[in-house]
Amino acid sequence: MSRLIQLTGIAWDHSRAFPPLVATAQRYEELHPGVRIRWEKRTLDEFGHMSIDLLAPKYDLIVIDHPWAGFVFEKNLVRDLKPLVPAAALNELAHDSIGSTFESYCYGERLLALPIDAATPAPSWRPELLERAGTPPPSTWKEAVALAHRKIAVIPGFNADLFLHFLMLVKALGSDPCADAGQIAPRNVMRTAMDLLRELTEPMPRAIFDWNPIQVAERMTVTDDFAWNAFAYTYNNYARDGFARARLRFGNLISLESNTPRLRSVLGGTGIALSSNCSHLGIALDYACFVAGCTTQRTLYVNAGGQPSHLAAWNDPSADGLCGGFFSGTRTTQEEAFIRPRYSGYVPLQTGGGNALQEAIRDGCDAEATLEKLDALYRKSRPTGSPSFQAN
Repeated sequence: MSRLIQLTGIAWDHSRAFPPLVATAQRYEELHPGVRIRWEKRTLDEFGHMSIDLLAPKYDLIVIDHPWAGFVFEKNLVRDLKPLVPAAALNELAHDSIGSTFESYCYGERLLALPIDAATPAPSWRPELLERAGTPPPSTWKEAVALAHRKIAVIPGFNADLFLHFLMLVKALGSDPCADAGQIAPRNVMRTAMDLLRELTEPMPRAIFDWNPIQVAERMTVTDDFAWNAFAYTYNNYARDGFARARLRFGNLISLESNTPRLRSVLGGTGIALSSNCSHLGIALDYACFVAGCTTQRTLYVNAGGQPSHLAAWNDPSADGLCGGFFSGTRTTQEEAFIRPRYSGYVPLQTGGGNALQEAIRDGCDAEATLEKLDALYRKSRPTGSPSFQAN
């Protein structure tokens, strides 16, 4: 009898993330009787910020997001997938992944992960509550602020989310965030971005600064407190029939002013990386390709609650119907999302920078001191000679 091959993976804790991986592992095991794949999960904050060097020794498969690229390659924590994945599969993923999803995992000449999930901040709302309020979803910043003053608008203000909202506004104001090694952006741009966030959040409850996107979505569907969310990383599950008490509808981002381009949000999503400690590289790679492939993404993955990155799912009317119009509603925003920094040292900046922004926006700390602190944190995070991230 041949020896059983066992793989262990680490994902994160939500119905968008964990059940699709369990479903794909179950099916892969049925197709490969000598293989067992066990998935474990961590919290959303741990997913974004727990150092990968704590995970790589324990797991074969790591669900990861692209800002970790510089760190994990510097520390040799994951395998470079570029020379391992068949060329045909790489070409398909490069051509058929939504927006910049595939590109976000390309770091220099190396490939961090195979994309399996796509997300970016976008609006969501309760149609019946907006109808009751006598207003359509806002399309400009001014309209968003007006809805916030009516106490029915919300955003996630958790530290990392607040920092990424800030980068989104920096981009909208004409600067590429972190393109300069000495400052996040010109000081006047940073000041305006922070002022805009303060304007939008000032009428909102202070509790938003403790809420991440999942907590906002839960609050919007479990209670009737908020009718519209201006931008948060998307979770299509809340648009599905039967997932929550009430359904959300998702759409594209607003503009700063009428007749100007929409905001471009900071790309999220996940991919499957293979740790340098992976015990059965060939099987792990084959399974990762199975999860990322066209057929699985369009059928098993989305049917089990996932938010696929493959265009086969985004183009499928049945998948769109299953998810309450999520794919058609947010497609432009997903395609326009830009890639955040990926140098080694960047990830802690999201927490530290978000904390600094909270101190200014929530607590009223001095704005100029906060901007100086943000740039100081940025300079400290970025080692001399570190490669630049890819801007799009």
